[in-house]
Amino acid sequence: MVTAPGRRADQRRPSGPAAPAGHPPAGPAAAAPPLDPAAPWALPRVVVAAPASGHGKTTVATGLLAALRRRGLVVSPHKVGPDYIDPGYHALAAGRPGRNLDPWLVGEERVAPLLRHGAASPTPADVAVIEGVMGLHDGAVGRRGYASTAHVARLVDAPVLLVLDTTAQGRSAAALALGMAAFDPDVRIGGAILNRVGSPRHESLLRDALAEVGVPVLGAVARAAEVAAPARHLGLVPVAERAPESVAIVAALADLVAATVDLDAVLDLARTAGPLHAPAWDPVAAVGGPAGTGRPVVAVAGGPAFTFSYAETAELLAAAGATVVSFDPLRDPGLPAGTRAVVVGGGFPEAYAPQLADNATLRAELADFDGPVVAECAGLLYLGRQLDGVPMCGRLDLTARMTDRLTLGYRDAVAVTGSPLHRPGDPVRGHEFHRTVTDPGHGDRPAWRWDGAEHGFVAGGVHASYLHTHWAGHPHAARRLVEAASR
Repeated sequence: MVTAPGRRADQRRPSGPAAPAGHPPAGPAAAAPPLDPAAPWALPRVVVAAPASGHGKTTVATGLLAALRRRGLVVSPHKVGPDYIDPGYHALAAGRPGRNLDPWLVGEERVAPLLRHGAASPTPADVAVIEGVMGLHDGAVGRRGYASTAHVARLVDAPVLLVLDTTAQGRSAAALALGMAAFDPDVRIGGAILNRVGSPRHESLLRDALAEVGVPVLGAVARAAEVAAPARHLGLVPVAERAPESVAIVAALADLVAATVDLDAVLDLARTAGPLHAPAWDPVAAVGGPAGTGRPVVAVAGGPAFTFSYAETAELLAAAGATVVSFDPLRDPGLPAGTRAVVVGGGFPEAYAPQLADNATLRAELADFDGPVVAECAGLLYLGRQLDGVPMCGRLDLTARMTDRLTLGYRDAVAVTGSPLHRPGDPVRGHEFHRTVTDPGHGDRPAWRWDGAEHGFVAGGVHASYLHTHWAGHPHAARRLVEAASR
């Protein structure tokens, strides 16, 4: 076990008995914080960041979540940015939903309230671990770090634990850490985790260099000890697609972090965060209470092919008066009983196109469904006629195919056509992330306009496009959908 500077191994506080990965140990957790959603909350929290992508943030963050949970702590997992896949691993490690914190998608004013809401749901957490995105200071292009990890760290007043890939690097790692800290004095780097360390001598050199610049080393991971999750063209393979293997990976990450990181020092660092003064985000207040009459069933696609969804989407729909029921387009022969509206989010339908095509009864039902349908990215492809030559639902008159080109980035969009989600002219911020194209690229009644071009489709109660949105940033979408379902 690597210890923090100034603390010998025999001075570490006992961690208690370990529980199997993925299962909390018996016995009480730490004292619960105040339950008043408006009172200041001294929530211990830490942001796991890096100078760039690929340094090992997900390895460290997921391992920390699982290792702290083994100790009997209630751990709240969070991810900076629009990523859907990392929160799946976080959720598996923490045993509660992984949630995103993205100023671009939800607005600066909602970031701390969403952190507080997530950390209190379903039970108050003892500590929150927030994994960053890309490099510490990388955010929306041309926006001077807006929506970066550093931006979020400032908004939630949390210290940063910097993960450093030390491959082929010695004292320069200290210069890099110092530069990351000096670039924004309002961001407090409280420690570092050394990743891909080559040898004990290499580790000693790195520790000495970082001590010179006042950055404590809280752990060191050897190159040979790395644990990797399988990757795909858009990142890691989602947890839902490979559940048994994912459980094993998370268990291995817990073992790795417990053996190489001083968890007591990480908790000490997390406790230096100031109280959260922002009141918790409330989905009922956000949508203005139930809409329409009754509790219409809103069916939300899930399963291995459609894993991209924010936890707040279902919470907002329920707060607006819907009964939210999930269904799996790979396996379920039909929509849930009484379905009045359908939401088909993002995922990897291209990886499951033949299986989706085989479920002909569900495809036919979706083609004829007369209620509102909302589709993002993968949902757009699924509603078309064909995906890479394989038949899909045929609800929209388009074909789709995979390409070698990655379309990626934040979008400042305006709704063009009135729909079950938006009024014409509604401004919405979203995110694109795909390697497919559709023919045509938009319908006669497009969903959006951004960068001087039209995008997406609004037709026959369907609102479909490549744009991923976070409904906490525009909760009226959930209310309008429930109202439409009620009609």
